[in-house]
Amino acid sequence: MTVRGHIKNGTVVLDEPVKLPDGMDVEVELRPASKSAESGPTWGEVFRDLAGSVEGLPTDMAENHDHYIHGTPRGIDKRNPAHAIRCSE
Repeated sequence: MTVRGHIKNGTVVLDEPVKLPDGMDVEVELRPASKSAESGPTWGEVFRDLAGSVEGLPTDMAENHDHYIHGTPRGIDKRNPAHAIRCSE
């Protein structure tokens, strides 16, 4: 089990309450916590201003981007071939 916490006045303080039995042996590995989620904006935030700004794209570009980019048939859901749906071209 991995739990996260921080040091406050020299004592380990867990971020979330965890029920542990009294007398249980624990091992604490001291290392900086990863800050990847806090290190900067997400790609969605970076490109938010560009969303919807490109003109002249087909109205079904989001649905059929593989068709327009790679030439695959429209409406084929390649993630689940058993449920593939072929739309009119």
